[in-house]
Amino acid sequence: MTIIREASDTDFEEIWPIFHKIVSAGDTYAYPQNTTREEAFRLWMQLPQRTYVAEVEGQILGTYYIKTNKSGPGSHVCNCGYMVSSQARGKGLATSMCEHSQKLAVELGYKAMQFNFVAVSNDGAVRLWTKLGFEIVGRLPKSFNHPTQGYIDALIMYKWLET
Repeated sequence: MTIIREASDTDFEEIWPIFHKIVSAGDTYAYPQNTTREEAFRLWMQLPQRTYVAEVEGQILGTYYIKTNKSGPGSHVCNCGYMVSSQARGKGLATSMCEHSQKLAVELGYKAMQFNFVAVSNDGAVRLWTKLGFEIVGRLPKSFNHPTQGYIDALIMYKWLET
């Protein structure tokens, strides 16, 4: 059974290996591949409004953050980032975390959710976000420098949360 709960600072011990493996690959997140542990803690645990973990049998196998995408007139739109351990991919954790984050977003008063920079090569994410109701509303030509594919497009994906 998967439990999704708010992360504590001590959870970063288990988040860091997930973060490090994904970011150092350089093929999905626009963070520097050599992001330090300290900078990762700041990016994932301190800057967002909230950070969550997905636990299976007491082990953290996924994590996500939620934050306001832009301030002022755009503050009703949130942004989230999700990471799943390689050992747990394909088991529904990203789906569970995205569904959880959408409910949380509404509770926090957000009206919409936006993913700012989804690499077109990240087929699994694009497919999942589309399945969960997100639309591709923009395409940024050659804006993601993929480590093996070179300059590829990034997508902006968006979902209005109010019914």
